[in-house]
This record gives sequence, C-alpha cells and structure tokens, in this order.
Amino acid sequence: MFEQVKKFLNYTNEYEWVKENIYPSLMKIMNAYQNRIDIDGNNIYMDKDFLISSGTENIQNTWMDAKIGDFVVTPRNGKAVEVNSMWYNALKIMEELTILMRGKEDARRYADLAKKCKKSFNEKFYNKKRKCLYDVLGDSRIRPNQLFATSLSYPVMEVTSEEAKEMLNTVEKKLLTPYGLRTLAKGEPGYRERYEGDMIKRDMSYHQGVIWPWLLGLYYDTLKNMIKAEKNKADRKKLENKINEFRENVKKVFIEEMNNGGSVGSICELYDIENKKYLPQGTKFQAWSVGEVFRIIL
Repeated sequence: MFEQVKKFLNYTNEYEWVKENIYPSLMKIMNAYQNRIDIDGNNIYMDKDFLISSGTENIQNTWMDAKIGDFVVTPRNGKAVEVNSMWYNALKIMEELTILMRGKEDARRYADLAKKCKKSFNEKFYNKKRKCLYDVLGDSRIRPNQLFATSLSYPVMEVTSEEAKEMLNTVEKKLLTPYGLRTLAKGEPGYRERYEGDMIKRDMSYHQGVIWPWLLGLYYDTLKNMIKAEKNKADRKKLENKINEFRENVKKVFIEEMNNGGSVGSICELYDIENKKYLPQGTKFQAWSVGEVFRIIL
C-alpha cells in the first residue's frame, strides 16, 4: 500500500488529496505495527532490533500462504525478508510524507526508525555462505522474496553494494527463468517443479519451486534501481544492456504465450517444467501476471 501511494504521488503530485484521505490511515498502520497486531493470532510486532516479526507456526501472514488443514507447507513465521524490506520502505515513505505535511518531529522519528531498521537488516539478513539473503531469519533456502530488498522505492540494501550484486547473481543462477522466477531453488529441501494432482499435491508444490510470472517485476525493478544508482558509466551501460535484453525476452515469450499458450489472450498464474518445456498451470487468467508482464514490456 505504501509503495502504491508513493507511485500515485510520483504520477499525480496530489499531496493535498493524500493528506486529507490517506495519510491519517497510514499513520495508524505504522503505529499498529510498532505496538503489536494480534488480531486472529497474527502476532505482528516491531522487535527490539526494529525489524518486524509476524505469524506463528500455524499462522501464515505472507503471500506464500499454502496450508493443508493445520499443516503449514511453507512456514515463514518470524522475520521475513520481504516484510522487513517493505517495512523499511514504508518508514522512508512516511518520513518523506511527514516532512511535506509539516510534521518535523514525526518525520525525525520515522527517519530514526528507518536508520535502525536498515542497520539491523543488513547485519542480519545477508547470508555470506550462500551469497544471498535469508528468506526468513534462520531459513537459508533460496527464494525470490529477497528481491524486495532491492526493488522498492527505498531499497533497504544499497543496490550498488557487493552484497546486492552477489544476491542478484544468485537469483539469476538459481531462480530466474524465461517465464518467471522459481519460488524455491532446485535442490533445496521440499523442492517441487510440477503443479499437478489433487488439491493436497498442488498445495504442496504451490510455493516450493513452481514458477510465478509476477515475480519478474521484482527483478525488473531491481535492475532499474541499480541503473539509477550506478555511477560508473561502463557498469551502468552493462546494466542497461541487460535490462533491454530482459525486456525483449519477456516480450517475445509472453506475446507467443498470449497468442498460442495455455490461456489465449492472457497469462497464467503459474508455470512448471516438463522435458524442458514450460507448462501453464493454476488460474488461467491471472491479473498480477498480466500486470507485471505488461509493465515490463510497455
């Protein structure tokens, strides 16, 4: 939500409208996250290290929310990488908005929280051994959620840092495919690349390796942020060439998919792999697949 408010303002400059209609709710949300949200056992709170912890062993608060009865397929309770990336981004957006709303004291408070959050994040989330970010603190499996740290308006990682470059390289090698990003790297415990069978079998593979097209948007925005921040002309040119090639590949793949693929005129929710072929699965007409692909190619 905070990221979309930021983008809305980038397009419209409607600060007065945001001040009257949205800003009070944004403040309430930020206060609630700091003070604890435990509705229906969600267990969301800002910890002493200024990072957000959420969920329990039985409560799924992230988009990887597959659950079979009481069995949680992808337990991600605790300090999840994308939740904390969005938390830092929200703090920086609130700092920016509060300055414009002439609330200097509150702006300083958001700035201080953001600084402390970023420090803790960079101290705790980078996995030196695997050259990527922990998906959840304590979980070293390689997943695409780490791209939230570099793809938002205010990246919690310095996008020109060696750590960010190593993380991106790991994502490219382990997760990136022409149709989207794997939800789990091949070879990791629990990895499955086919979405098939009854509901239980499908739920067991939903976020365990199966490819989601919408995740391409996180990769695209990471490249854009890196280009924007890169000072070295030669390195910036390499990134520009990479993003142009990426956009052309996405365009080629999904124009063919929309014309001749599994859901003519649209893009599916998921893709899996069989005999090196990408097979459309899940919802046949998926809005966030279409939205992110079109945002990239247009």
